[in-house]
Amino acid sequence: MPSAINVRVVSRCFALLGATALLFAGTSAPAQIPLTQLSTDTFTNSTSEHATEVEPASYAHGNTVVTTFQVGRFSDGGASDIGFSTSTNGGATWTEGYMPGITSIQGTGPYERATDTSVVYNNKYKLWLVGSLAVSSSGGVHGQAVLVSSSTNGITWNNPSIVSTVEAGGYYDKPWIGCDNTSTSPYYGNCYMEWDDYSLGDQITLSSSTDGGTTWSAKQQTGGKAYGTGGIPLVQPNGTVIVPIGNQYLSDVLAFTSTNGGSSWTAPITVTSISEHTVEGNMRALPLIAAQMDAAGTVYVVWADCRFRSGCSSNDLVMTTSTDGTTWSAVSRIPIDAVTSTFDHFTPGFAIEPGTSGSTAKLALTYNFFPNDKCTSACNLSVGYIASSNGGSTWGTARTLDKGMNPTWLPSTTQGYMAADYQTSVYVDGKVHGVFPVAKANAGTTYNQAMNTNTTGLAEAIEAAEKGPQFSSKNDKPVPGVRSQVHRTRPHRDDGDDE
Repeated sequence: MPSAINVRVVSRCFALLGATALLFAGTSAPAQIPLTQLSTDTFTNSTSEHATEVEPASYAHGNTVVTTFQVGRFSDGGASDIGFSTSTNGGATWTEGYMPGITSIQGTGPYERATDTSVVYNNKYKLWLVGSLAVSSSGGVHGQAVLVSSSTNGITWNNPSIVSTVEAGGYYDKPWIGCDNTSTSPYYGNCYMEWDDYSLGDQITLSSSTDGGTTWSAKQQTGGKAYGTGGIPLVQPNGTVIVPIGNQYLSDVLAFTSTNGGSSWTAPITVTSISEHTVEGNMRALPLIAAQMDAAGTVYVVWADCRFRSGCSSNDLVMTTSTDGTTWSAVSRIPIDAVTSTFDHFTPGFAIEPGTSGSTAKLALTYNFFPNDKCTSACNLSVGYIASSNGGSTWGTARTLDKGMNPTWLPSTTQGYMAADYQTSVYVDGKVHGVFPVAKANAGTTYNQAMNTNTTGLAEAIEAAEKGPQFSSKNDKPVPGVRSQVHRTRPHRDDGDDE
């Protein structure tokens, strides 16, 4: 039976620090964009940092949007529980709560911490599914587990099923769930979970479910037992699963596939290298990929990369696409601003409007940025938004959704201040809702960071792109010899030690 949870409806509107037009000379400032706070960290345990909410994932089905995130972050890894906020009316109002059956801090679960959440809807079984990683230091069956929670309405959640467990001494990281939602696919209703096994050097690991996430197959590896982190399973209309992923050092983008419902997986191919500018402000900002698939089955992958900037001076957001997971387009720059600007862009949240594809695919990106790529203690963490109505051939004028956050207002980790390793955007009723953490000044030792979304769905940016200036990066060329200033030098984990 579903576990009882406490929820409250949120419809709070915050008129924020004004939106700015950035980015091209002569562009006038658009109107301010009000935000709605989606949730509040109500935990009181003294072991983690309050009030903090980080690292959202979102999914939309019909006019329902479910977003999940970590609540009550621990400085050395994980959080007090996985929170959620759900709208059943296209983002007009939201209901918040916590996932039951995971942590003892929430009160109904056996694990000490939870982290790394993702969410999807399964059309065949009419279920919302939320993946997460549970962590305990006590070992045994409660050492660590990849979990999947289910709900019929996105508000009342069942205790989770177990995908895979690992005992003390073994460590998992970065699980992500995807489902086959095409009724004509031979594997309609299948779901796929990908994660990496840190204790085996970030070995890529997978499991599949044929019953709506209740039971899961024994864990598998790719051909060649490859290594990587941050993979995102995406399912084409014919049932082929394509998984773009970073390698274990986040120095390359890889991709691998399955054509038999997850019974076996190919060895990954290298898509392209990753060139990363070190983000200032002591920020934790890894170049993890964001990925989505359009209605025709084309995969789009976006990440932060400095290859188009002289001397790798700052990061753009860049993109590549593929129709089969094997052959990929040349990397293109998303033209948020000129390559000579001082802006540094990172942590993309990417969405494609359902039902759109090819040259008419509607794309939307939220992202974090610093206006000054060489800032130190006075960094101005901001959230931007940009959209395309033609599959990324051209892009409209970027918008600012929030600005003025000092990184010191964010929870601390062993890798720096944390807003998120990834963020998210979704289309619902033809409009975009980004979901991202917004932080305000701390009150002593108490933080003030919570999940927010734009109060009204963003359609005007796409409409403006169709009617007004559009910006293309087709003439941009990578700078010869540009390489990263830093990559991960060893695999990482989020288990209460390294992160």
